[in-house]
Amino acid sequence: MALISLRDIKMSFGSAPVLDAVSLQIEPGERICLVGRNGEGKSTLMSIIAGDLEPLDGQIAMAPGLKLAMLCQKVPLDLHGTVFEEVARGFGQQSILLKQYHDVSRQVAADVSPELLKQLDRLHHAIEAVGAWSMHLRVETVLTHLGLESLSDTDVSVLSAGLKRRVLLAKALVCQPDILLLDEPTNHLDINSIVWLEEYLKDFAGSILFVTHDRMFVRRLSTRILDLDRGRLTSWNCGYDEYVQRKQSQLEVEEAENRHFDKKLAQEEVWIRKGIQARRTRNMGRVRELLEMRENRRRRRTLSGKIKLQANELPVSGQMMIEILGLSFAYRTAAAPSADSGGYPSSLKLQRTGSPLAGEFGVVNIVENFTATVMKGDKIGLIGPNGCGKTTLLKVLLGQLRPTDGTIRWGANLEIAYFDQLHSQLDDNKSVWENVADGYSTIVFNGKSRNVVGYLEDFLFPPRQSRSLVSTLSGGERNRLLLARLFSKPANILVLDEPTNDLDVESLELLEELLADYAGTVLLVSHDREFLNRVVTSTYVFEGNACVKEYVGGYDDWVRQKNEKLAAEQETLPPKEPKPDRKAEKRAASRLNAQKKLSYKEQKELEALPAEIERLEQERAALHAQMAEPAFYKQPQELLTQTAARLQELESALAAAFARWEQLEQ
Repeated sequence: MALISLRDIKMSFGSAPVLDAVSLQIEPGERICLVGRNGEGKSTLMSIIAGDLEPLDGQIAMAPGLKLAMLCQKVPLDLHGTVFEEVARGFGQQSILLKQYHDVSRQVAADVSPELLKQLDRLHHAIEAVGAWSMHLRVETVLTHLGLESLSDTDVSVLSAGLKRRVLLAKALVCQPDILLLDEPTNHLDINSIVWLEEYLKDFAGSILFVTHDRMFVRRLSTRILDLDRGRLTSWNCGYDEYVQRKQSQLEVEEAENRHFDKKLAQEEVWIRKGIQARRTRNMGRVRELLEMRENRRRRRTLSGKIKLQANELPVSGQMMIEILGLSFAYRTAAAPSADSGGYPSSLKLQRTGSPLAGEFGVVNIVENFTATVMKGDKIGLIGPNGCGKTTLLKVLLGQLRPTDGTIRWGANLEIAYFDQLHSQLDDNKSVWENVADGYSTIVFNGKSRNVVGYLEDFLFPPRQSRSLVSTLSGGERNRLLLARLFSKPANILVLDEPTNDLDVESLELLEELLADYAGTVLLVSHDREFLNRVVTSTYVFEGNACVKEYVGGYDDWVRQKNEKLAAEQETLPPKEPKPDRKAEKRAASRLNAQKKLSYKEQKELEALPAEIERLEQERAALHAQMAEPAFYKQPQELLTQTAARLQELESALAAAFARWEQLEQ
């Protein structure tokens, strides 16, 4: 039975319908990827399924008691409370108990008092009564793997938009709904977090409907592909690569049919416009058919244009672009680095640090003793977890930050085009064309003059939108605008910091082709593994403890070389003593026990154990009841300590009794 069924759903925000009578069924255990170009209506469809948006027409049927959870692409403005509290809200009312236990545990760790111990014991029993221990463990596990453990007591409202999305992702994951809706779950996640998320979702018991432009994520996770194209929804029961091939064949067939239709329509238009002789022989059935063809042609929705990427290349005289010798960089700060700030807090003043610093400041090492040479035509990817310092290293290489130690030598006549992940080069108070051409109406592109409005059309900005303010653009449109600005400048080094965010798959593939054919040098930061595999020729990998190493090839090549290195290190280690075969020992013990009967003493011990266990449990329950009384903690501290010690003895005695009982029973 389907968990949810949509039938003939219609939705429109203007002339062309976003959803044109689409139908969908989600079965238990499915992992469905919803694909389509930016602006096709993927988020709209997910909002309708989640019940946040009402369709104009159509029917929605849900299984009784269906539980849904959704990660939205946009971050809500009304988030409040700590990170732990917000994530635990995924469990509903039980989140109140979890939050209280979490807060009191932190207080007990700092200051043990009778009142706090009593409160903690009460919460312990309350959580045990509703079976919420597994929920508390799930919250902590998800926070750890998404890099939020250190922020669990931080107020959500002060976090960056990227960290807020991580919190909302954790909230959606912990409640284990029947259907999990994820809109761009990999945005703002580093590679380690994405890999963990893949494995977590593979073991997820419910159904998943997700939107992502991470092609490797789709390949490894999806069991079915839903394609939303010009208001129509098509289901493909195959893997992603097969879907791409079949979709391309379908578009080619559609294009051929449209050419045939247009040719016939043109012939009929010529026929209807002939003179008196033709009108005498006019067939009214043919006229009606022509009118119907005109209506079909009017309603046809063509594919939206593709972004046209071309670099404004500048020749370089030499082969050496950047030479790095013994490079080290560190900064001092009174705050911990932020995961979304490129490795350092946005508020601190970066400065060169010579010797270790004392006092309230601490030293954070980003890179130590790194040596490499960047040659003409190199395409280098920077890989590492969020906050490790990838953006910082780029700024050091570009001369925006001074190194702590070592030297950097730049080649002659270098012109650098820099794409920063925060889009700080865009002025929100200026129009689209002013941001690209600095107020001029033309730009010089590869030696030729081009009109700015026409140039922007290559990046899917229509003439009307080219005069709109940047503040009105979406995330994907801002990315395209920054690419337009980047490629309008003559350059022989492209520095791209997270350029793939919010780009659809077609734009990603076109950017890959451009960078692969680019004659200059590319320095690239990205968490898109497929993008790295297709573009870069070598990688700089942050391996922890300020260690950066260079590897040949893309992401998969780095993983292979890393595994080979680990295997080689294992071979050089002295051989370990073989571990005893515990299973074989247990089987032998079982056979021995089967052959050996219990002695008289052991038989008596076995018969007495249930009564002994019951006595210990009753005494433990009596102590718990005694500790729950308000007057208990008014007693002398020595008595409180003795009671706690006795409770610990009872727990140990019970564990030993159960173990002995199991041994004798076997």
